[in-house]
Amino acid sequence: MSDEYTDHNLPEEMFDILHEEEYETPKQSKAPPANAEELPQPIYRLKTLHSSETFHAYYVPTGSETHFMKQCDLEAALEGPRPQEKPQAPSLEQCRVSLAVNTAEPSAAQAVVAAAFIIPNRSLVIAPTKYGRDLVEVLGVVRDLSVVNADELVLIERPATVDDYRRYLENLEREKEALAKCRERIEAHNLPMKLVSAHCLLEDGKILFFFTAESRVDFRDLVRDLVSLFHARIELRQIGVRDEARVTGGCGVCGRILCCHGLSDKLNPVSIKMAKDQNLSLNSLKISGPCGRLLCCLSYEHQFYRDARRELPNEGNRFTYDGTLFKVIEVNVLSNRIRIAGEDGRLLDMDAARLKYADGHWTIIEEEQV
Repeated sequence: MSDEYTDHNLPEEMFDILHEEEYETPKQSKAPPANAEELPQPIYRLKTLHSSETFHAYYVPTGSETHFMKQCDLEAALEGPRPQEKPQAPSLEQCRVSLAVNTAEPSAAQAVVAAAFIIPNRSLVIAPTKYGRDLVEVLGVVRDLSVVNADELVLIERPATVDDYRRYLENLEREKEALAKCRERIEAHNLPMKLVSAHCLLEDGKILFFFTAESRVDFRDLVRDLVSLFHARIELRQIGVRDEARVTGGCGVCGRILCCHGLSDKLNPVSIKMAKDQNLSLNSLKISGPCGRLLCCLSYEHQFYRDARRELPNEGNRFTYDGTLFKVIEVNVLSNRIRIAGEDGRLLDMDAARLKYADGHWTIIEEEQV
């Protein structure tokens, strides 16, 4: 988040620009219900194109839902008209919906349309974000409603048009220019900050600049310069290194796109204990991502390892077997096997199913009893 500064000598319009929460969440034409059981259906997961942040939204069908297009369709529409395709016969499900709409009451017909229509995945739509109204992508329908916060639910306003996409492409060029000029002004003011990205909102006269810094930065003079350069509202937001990786993207050690950029909804906390529980190397080079922080994927299987270890002895536990005191030196959760070392020098590798916990200690069951 950006730092907040107050300077009563600044003009009123500049004072608004420098505030941390100077933006307002766009008002929705229809407020979502607060009770999770009354959530509108279906609920979609959306992704902002500039920062890969995700949020949830719903849509109220209007009855003529034929204009939702993917990015590739909008690009093709910009290039020029395509030859008309031969109309296909309606499917059986479409016939049933049409029959239900024609024979039902107006209110019932609207309910049938709302229940039957689903926005296609990867469609581009206009929806309010925490930065302002913008072009966002529909990732799909949310099946698990327990992850949906009714208070944060927003309304999808309309499908994106060719003009919206043309303006989006123009903004991309404008963002490159804004990024270069902002870097020049940062160097001129000798500010200890690293500029990550710039974003021009689709329908608001505001430019967002995301940056990282090790401490609080006084960027008031920088904002004044940017306002005079672009003649637009300026918002600077300080983000962490993990947020930087989510914005810029990249390739992980697994060879796939970074989870924070193309998979995860939120940046969940990750600890070194997760690596220990999974018997991973504690070499920071092997368990850290390009951002320099612990890999996000360490949290994916952590709960499985925690549940599995409850049925297994911990490393360091001691018990007597075959007249010798043994110590657990390794626990392999995936193969469900343990390795124990005896005081007589023996090393045994056995199935964890042979161990039984009773009366506060572990014992080994003879093989014929397993």
